[in-house]
Amino acid sequence: MAMRNLRLTFAMITISAVAGGWGVAKSNGAGKDAQPGVSGEAVVTALGNHAIEKDASRVVVWLVPLDAVQPVSATVQHPHYRLVQHNKKFEPGLLVVPVGTVVDFPNADPWFHNVFSLYRGKRFDLGLYQAGAQRSVRFDRIGPSYLFCNIHPEMTGVVLAVDSELFATTDKSGHYSIAGVAPGKYILHVWYENATPESLQALQRQVTIESANQILPPVSVKATKPALAEHKNKYGQDYDPETLKTDY
Repeated sequence: MAMRNLRLTFAMITISAVAGGWGVAKSNGAGKDAQPGVSGEAVVTALGNHAIEKDASRVVVWLVPLDAVQPVSATVQHPHYRLVQHNKKFEPGLLVVPVGTVVDFPNADPWFHNVFSLYRGKRFDLGLYQAGAQRSVRFDRIGPSYLFCNIHPEMTGVVLAVDSELFATTDKSGHYSIAGVAPGKYILHVWYENATPESLQALQRQVTIESANQILPPVSVKATKPALAEHKNKYGQDYDPETLKTDY
């Protein structure tokens, strides 16, 4: 009975927190509601047979100005982004932020979570925290940080910190749009979770933007490695099968 009451209390905290404004953070992406801007398309080819994937989403494209007076710095203050833990998932599963951004990790589930990242990128461990609580991390290192939960192995996500405020994520059809791009010369960068750093490095190119609605040449991304499937807990060990049988 005590455990049941505790869970009900956690659920009530969660509902109150969501009603108070916990939304899903979204990076500057494409799609029907995207703002007009510099646009383009990415094509993803499959690992092995090199066939064109039907789902070309989650390709990140960003522009770094060559003539910028001051590039984006990890010490510059940016508005907070938010990545919610909800239904044992990170929402969104991929979050793109300018380097130096603080990301808030609110727990909108009626149970505990323990977010950590120990592989490349920003290394951190937020520890165990309950429903309704929130902890934050400043992503001051350029590149992807792979997110996991030390309690729920099915929870995976990525925060990608980039050295620009001009970025977008492709939709399922591969389209993207970047708003607010001024005329000038830029280096176009591409990131895709299932591509190697070497193949992504080869996609970098210089582009000249002449109009706010310019269409950029298509980008062909090769899926050169399988998606990350199994992973260890924060101690470098397998998840305990007994703890996975619980309902929290």
